[in-house]
Amino acid sequence: MADFLAGKVIAVTGAGRGIGRAVAIGCAAEGASVVVNDYGVAIDGREPSSAVAEAVAEEIRDAGGQAVPCADSVTTMAGGTRIVQTAVDAYGRLDGVVCVAGILRERMLFNMAEDEWDPVIETHLKGTFTVFRAASALMRKSGGGALVGFTSGNHAGSVSQANYSAAKGGVVSLVRSAALGLGKYGITANAVAPVARTRMSANVPFDMAEMGEPEDVAPLVAYLLSDAARDVTGQIYTVAGRRIAVWNQPQEIRSMYGEEPWTAEAIAKRLPEAVGVETMPMIAKLAAYAKATEERKAAEGAERAGESGATAGTEAQSGRADGAVTP
Repeated sequence: MADFLAGKVIAVTGAGRGIGRAVAIGCAAEGASVVVNDYGVAIDGREPSSAVAEAVAEEIRDAGGQAVPCADSVTTMAGGTRIVQTAVDAYGRLDGVVCVAGILRERMLFNMAEDEWDPVIETHLKGTFTVFRAASALMRKSGGGALVGFTSGNHAGSVSQANYSAAKGGVVSLVRSAALGLGKYGITANAVAPVARTRMSANVPFDMAEMGEPEDVAPLVAYLLSDAARDVTGQIYTVAGRRIAVWNQPQEIRSMYGEEPWTAEAIAKRLPEAVGVETMPMIAKLAAYAKATEERKAAEGAERAGESGATAGTEAQSGRADGAVTP
């Protein structure tokens, strides 16, 4: 056992599988006492089971660490409160929370139903809020702590996961708001946008150049929870294998002024050159992916045609050798 988080009490949601599990085990390995929270649902949020949280807590204890399970859902205020209270009841305090819990219900926007939108927002965004809300109230009284949310590169936009993207964008804004509002109480708030092989990343519709493992994410989270990151707040970090990156802070980059009140016609004349647009990086990536897909299909088609021609030629030669009449 290491001691980077020695003496700290950390609650991790979504800790039964994937990144959450890796974070819980990683925090325990660094000396923290851990609340392993997981409602234990399938990837779409159905079929809950407390067994997954209990299994990870047992795994941590078997390795010599301290952990207790909690199977409450993050989607209710009562659930968020019980997660925090579990830490207090078991260890007498709470120093940090990590909100990893999430589900997916993938659908194009024009086909998405309300019951595919609401549960995703409820789990990712509200589920981060319920835990942050309960934890920050306690941390304010105790003199500080660390809040870590989980977002995704998809917070910048997604083709067929508008619900997930909107929720993750909300997490980014929630984290930045928490950083602004809670800093004077000694509370930090940051978010991690991981790129790792999990149940949810398996549904990404195109290859990712960089793909790490859940265990690659845990050290960054441990750092953000530690005293070494006491002055780090309001940041969004990506971790992909051995690469760690920080996202920019949004701000205005160009503007224009009018001498008179604006009209639509006047805007149409001036805006393209004076202000312009900021191209979405994902649009270029999608175009490149579509082009690569077409080229791959064309190459595969040519290869199949070549193989078919070669087979036909072999059969024809075989027929002549057997004395067959070739039309």
